[in-house]
Amino acid sequence: MKYVQVGSQPLPAIAVGCMGLNKLSAKECDAFLSAAADAGLYYFDHADIYGGGECEQVFGEAATRLLLPREKLVLQSKCGIVPGVMFDFSKQHILKAVEGSLRRLRTDYLDILLLHRPDALAEPEEVAAAFDELEQSGKVRAFGVSNMHPYQIEVLKQCVKQPLVADQLQFSPAHAGMLSCGFEVNMLTDAGICRDGYIFDYCRLHGMALQAWSPFRYGFFEGVFLGDKKFQKLNDVLENIGQTYGVDPSAVVAAWILRHPAKTQVVTGTVNIRHLLAIAAGADVTLTREEWYKIYLAAGHTLP
Repeated sequence: MKYVQVGSQPLPAIAVGCMGLNKLSAKECDAFLSAAADAGLYYFDHADIYGGGECEQVFGEAATRLLLPREKLVLQSKCGIVPGVMFDFSKQHILKAVEGSLRRLRTDYLDILLLHRPDALAEPEEVAAAFDELEQSGKVRAFGVSNMHPYQIEVLKQCVKQPLVADQLQFSPAHAGMLSCGFEVNMLTDAGICRDGYIFDYCRLHGMALQAWSPFRYGFFEGVFLGDKKFQKLNDVLENIGQTYGVDPSAVVAAWILRHPAKTQVVTGTVNIRHLLAIAAGADVTLTREEWYKIYLAAGHTLP
């Protein structure tokens, strides 16, 4: 298993996304978490809105039944979205959201808390006050953001004292605008348009981990590109490279993400044990430079 430095500690490069846990029975959830832990996948990514809180709830119940040692788990959650209503980074909302996550996860602390999506009305002083209180009480040990560009992070850092250790963003071979704009600098092409403030470079400069969510999707939840005929060339390349290394195409995608020299992580989104373990195998594969570029081009991108 490859490890990535997130803040002060090396953590698995594969984070288990827990968005779909509420779809499992108690028996299925126990089996899934046991398989993950046995495979060394102990970094679990949550959010207070996943399943309306049910995903954290079923995780907490399963972890309790399985007697999983809390000190061996890394629990990350996100807050700030009020579904269908607003984004809320007020001190009151952040503190309340964390209390809810702790209660549902049946734990005394979160290893990492991420702010889920940018709140246009956020006051960095309020965020800082919430972070200070959470840190001093021992309820959160590290902090980060999700779906933010560099200047949004810089605004927070005016007041936030704690290091922001990660930014979680959508990234995959089929959703690679964060790379394309770097390739097509100063070109009058659609791919040359920067939509993220060059967040990849920013994270590298500031030692932040970049966590890739929806690593097998394209567009904004438009679909999964694995096995999709619209991405036949990409699937053919992934299949061929997978045969070379003896792994599933999903593992090749994970290896592609992890091959970037930024501190990247893959946030899985499956609750299928076989698929989870197949993805995790990608952390033990190091693609060649040529293979990495071949996948990028097969996804429909171009090089100038």
